[in-house]
Amino acid sequence: MTKLTWLRKNLFNNWYNSLLTVLSLIFLFWVTKGILTWAITQAQWQVIQVNLHLFLVGRFPKTLYWRVWIILAIVTTLGVITWSVFTGFLISQKLSKLITPWISLVWLLSFPIILWLLGGGFGLESVSTNLWNGLLLTLLMATISIVLSFPIGVLLALGRTSNLPVVRWFSILYIEIIRGVPLIGLLFLAQFMLPLFLPTNLRLDRLLRGIAGLVLFSAAYMAENVRGGLQSIPRGQIEAAKALGFNTPLVVILIILPQALRAVIPVIFGQFIGLFKDTSLLSLVGLVELTGIARSILAQPQFLGRYAEVYIFIGFIYWVFCYSMSLASRKLEKQLSNNPSS
Repeated sequence: MTKLTWLRKNLFNNWYNSLLTVLSLIFLFWVTKGILTWAITQAQWQVIQVNLHLFLVGRFPKTLYWRVWIILAIVTTLGVITWSVFTGFLISQKLSKLITPWISLVWLLSFPIILWLLGGGFGLESVSTNLWNGLLLTLLMATISIVLSFPIGVLLALGRTSNLPVVRWFSILYIEIIRGVPLIGLLFLAQFMLPLFLPTNLRLDRLLRGIAGLVLFSAAYMAENVRGGLQSIPRGQIEAAKALGFNTPLVVILIILPQALRAVIPVIFGQFIGLFKDTSLLSLVGLVELTGIARSILAQPQFLGRYAEVYIFIGFIYWVFCYSMSLASRKLEKQLSNNPSS
């Protein structure tokens, strides 16, 4: 079917569809022209150029930017290797099979190094967590929350389907209570109520309290997502595995979980994307992440009222990372469908 035939069949097949098409094109032209006119002649993009370092790393000391560059190099290198392994790009299949078992371990080992470079200590100048701002803080909080909430959510999902009444009812109670509380309420509880339950000589950092709120919230939703995958596994597979002599932990680890997680990959990544965007609520409890730093920038006298430019830029950053996670989800799903045994 040629493009002209497609246009005639779908957009100009009768008089009212033709009229709607023309009106829609006029409306789109009018909106696009208005946006471009504003972006080119009226918008003050200097607010982005002047404050780019604040958007990215906040008040992190400029003399220590070399640490951020090292962190970026580590994450970029591991990201490219991971992407190449899952997509087969630039890496042979033989090398991919050799690297795959070690990827998770290398990522895990790189995390303490990243925290050491950010916070200092052990020979490096210390940097207070109050100076971890902007996109740097957003990525850090989202990554830690995603990594911690996933295994907790899996355990809660398994607990909710357990035959042990105490484990099952504890999991159900936790999931239903947390899902009934808005995230912002949970973040306020983590910031202001959690310290009341701790010894007076133990003071948790605000970042840790923020992470606690995100993890507790996300784990409950992750549990329900994983439970949906668990329910999709035919009962006959479990009975067959037990008939072959597999005990319950082996049945769960080797048979049930791999299939259940594969079935809900889009939902799990959707949860990750939602959690990444939910980090914007941390600005309401005093953490200056990407949205919080925008408030500081908008308070600058020379950029008062430049809300559109600032929030368009922030929205673009969120879109880039969320779309990247969505793309990774599709690639992983495609890779697993092509290799069912992986």
